Amino acid sequence: MKIAVSACLLGDNVRYDGTNKFNEVLVSLLEGHEIIRICPEAMVFLIPHLPIEIQDGRITDSDGFDHTQDMTIACEKCLAQIEGCDFVILKSKSPSCGYGEIYDGTFSGTIIKGNGLFATLCLENGYRIFTENDLEEIRQILI
Repeated sequence: MKIAVSACLLGDNVRYDGTNKFNEVLVSLLEGHEIIRICPEAMVFLIPHLPIEIQDGRITDSDGFDHTQDMTIACEKCLAQIEGCDFVILKSKSPSCGYGEIYDGTFSGTIIKGNGLFATLCLENGYRIFTENDLEEIRQILI
């Protein structure tokens, strides 16, 4: 299978704070499959950078600067990169990759229902989305 995966889950240090969210169980599940690493945020920002969140479809950093236009372009480029993927695995709560839950845009740590910008594009283009919290479902698809 060909699977698009958030680069931070694979161990790439692309998060806003220069770290990753390496998921050893996920990486082991994906062995033997074609993986497409994606990170719209790394296409826009130097690492590290100010935290960003999404609110009402706008992506802003913690200083209030609007990055929506640049992030939209990056998300569209990532969408082109994943053409032909069977499904995508995205980092939960991310302003670009969050699926089902995202931070509310106030930088207070509050979680709300919603999707990040890239996750929304994936859904609009018919991709099935999972997060690192769906390991059992992913395992079932891959066996």
